[in-house]
Parts: sequence; structure tokens; C-alpha cells
Amino acid sequence: MEKEQDKLLRQEIERLEWEFSLLYEISNAMRTTLNLDQILYIILTALTSHEGLGFNRAMLFLVNEKEQVLEGVMGIGPHTAEEAGKIWHAISQKKMTLDDFIASYATFKKDPESKLNQIVKGIKIPLREDMGILALTILEGMPFEITTQEAKKIVDPEIQRALNTDFFVTIPLKAKDKVVGAILVDNIFNKKPITKADVRMLAMFASHAGLAIENSRLYEETVYLSNTDWLTKLWNYGKFHQSLSYELEKSKIGDTSVSLVMVDVDNFKNYNDTLGHMKGDEALKAIAGVLQSKSRKGDIVARYGGEEFAIVMPNTSKENARLFAERLRNEIEKMFSNEPGIDPAKALTISCGIATYPEDANKKSELISRADLALYEAKHAGKNRTCVYSKAMEEKK
Repeated sequence: MEKEQDKLLRQEIERLEWEFSLLYEISNAMRTTLNLDQILYIILTALTSHEGLGFNRAMLFLVNEKEQVLEGVMGIGPHTAEEAGKIWHAISQKKMTLDDFIASYATFKKDPESKLNQIVKGIKIPLREDMGILALTILEGMPFEITTQEAKKIVDPEIQRALNTDFFVTIPLKAKDKVVGAILVDNIFNKKPITKADVRMLAMFASHAGLAIENSRLYEETVYLSNTDWLTKLWNYGKFHQSLSYELEKSKIGDTSVSLVMVDVDNFKNYNDTLGHMKGDEALKAIAGVLQSKSRKGDIVARYGGEEFAIVMPNTSKENARLFAERLRNEIEKMFSNEPGIDPAKALTISCGIATYPEDANKKSELISRADLALYEAKHAGKNRTCVYSKAMEEKK
């Protein structure tokens, strides 16, 4: 009897040593980056790899406080038994360690997304008590073990169908005094029971993961704010230069064009002097909103300074940039055409100057200088117009 107790005690000590060793290893891995997407990948890899906690699948959801919903952000693991067989065979052939899995992040990002990852990313759950287990995990800040048929009755049937899951466990991700998300794990393919010891380990793991996620979010928010203009919420002058350099390097490799549109607000001083700086700020925000909403997803819209803006347009010819700038100009002309208290002859409009790489310039400073020269031409010719750079402009200087 005593020997049996000693054996059980020894097994418990060995498990605790393994748990702490694994937590230490995973915590160190999470400290190697502040990139949120990479941290999420490390968390889910630690939950599913053989050297980690070894669950068949792991899915991660984060709270969107603004919309009060829980959003699926990443899922790792197979979606079908056939896919599971292929994955596990490949892993056993390569004898991959936890470090190997973590190092595979770049491959994970480049490869076509797995079926499970696609499904998880499409999930959005309102944070209400009637919305099932995942919502309750956030609202109550506690784990739920769905390990019996009776427990399954409180699972949202739509989530159950979408994830093709049977029995599972959810764990809240906590950072200090708030719940930032939830993890769902299951063993749908090998049917291995999820034990109390597994849930305890998950809870310890989740507290480390929650802090890592919150730290990453705070870092990304700080980086975003440092690159953003405080008034218009567009990219600022520094971010504009960084982005333009990056796009020009890409265009050199891909042998494509980059157009730069410089935008200046006409009659802005008169507008400010007549209606006041508060109205002037509102006008700049409204103009910035038009520039952002009318631009394509890959365009970079920035406040260059004062009442001047810049738009970097990758893979865009000079003529297409001109047509785009004209649409902006017409939209803003209409927006301020009947401003109370402003002489119609001095209404807010915009002037645009355009230059294109490599047609007009071989380097960044030349491109900016020549777009500026085209803008000067538009202002000098009477404002509220778009001019494209030509060599003839240099002769007028």
C-alpha cells in the first residue's frame, strides 16, 4: 500500500516538474516577440504539439470591446480525421519538437489557410448569457468542461456544427483584472479524455497567455499611435516616408509603378480666420475621411503637414492616379460648396499634384519634389485642379 502511494506521489511530482518546465519554455517563447499574430500562433502550437499539451485542436477567440462580441482569430489542428492522419504522419516522420513547430510560423502564414482556421476566423459571438459556452466563458471568467452528454445541452448548436466538435474545454484568457479572450481545446480524433489535471494545466497556461496577448496589444496600440496623426487619424509624416520607401523598394523588385498624389487644401487660412480653428479642424477631419474612404485598400493616405496630405498609390499609372485625384477633387468641392458664412469664391477645395515612379523620378526625394512641383503648378494655375508632373515644369522654376 505504501509503495503504491509512493509511486503515485512520484508520478504527481514528475507531472508537476513537466508542467512547470513546459510553462517556462512556452513563456520564454512568448517573450521572443510582441507581434500579436505570432504570439497567438505560439499559444496554439503549445496546446497542440506533442511536446506541448498535445490536444488534437486548439482555437483562440478574442474580445472585441467596441462591438461587445467574441471573435475567432486563429485555429490550429485538423478539421477532419483524414486531415488529422496526414498531419500526424508528417509530424512523426519529421520528429518535430515544440521549438520546430514554433519556428514554422513563417510557413504557417505563407501556406493556404487550413479549413479549421478559416472556420474559426468566421465566428463572431455576441457577449450575452444566451449565446452559449464561449460567451459564458468570457462573461463569468471561468472554464467550462463539456465532457458529458448532459453538459453538451448548453452548447450553442451552430457553434457545435461549425467546429464539428464533440466534447471540449473552454478556458478564459485573463490579463490582470479583465478577460481578453478564450481558448477552446478538444480531442475529437483520438478521443483521449480531458482530465482535471489537463484543465488545471490549461488554467495556468491561460494566465501566461492572457498577459502575453495584452502586452502585445498595448505595444501594437503604442506603435499605431506613434505613426498616426492625432487629428485626422491618418498616417503621419514619419509613417508616410517609411511607407513610401517600402513601396518604392517593392516596385523596383516587381518592375511596377508607384504614383504619389500630393493634396493641398485651398483657401484654408481664410476658412480658419472666418469660422475659427475648431471648424477648421472639423474640415480637415472631413477631408481626411474622404481621402481615406475613396482610396483603395493598398493605398497609403497620410497627413503630410498642416493642410497638406499625401497618397501613395502602388501599382498605379499616372493617368489612373489623375482620374482618382479628380474624383477626390469633385467630391470635396461638392462637400464645401454651400458652407454658411463663407464667400463661394473662397470655398474650401483641393489642389492635387502627381508624379509617378519610375517614369518621373528614380528615387524617393525626386518623386516627392516632382509631385510637389505639380502641386505648385495646380495652385499657381488657379487652385481646385489636378496637375501631373512634366519636364516642362522644371523650365518654369
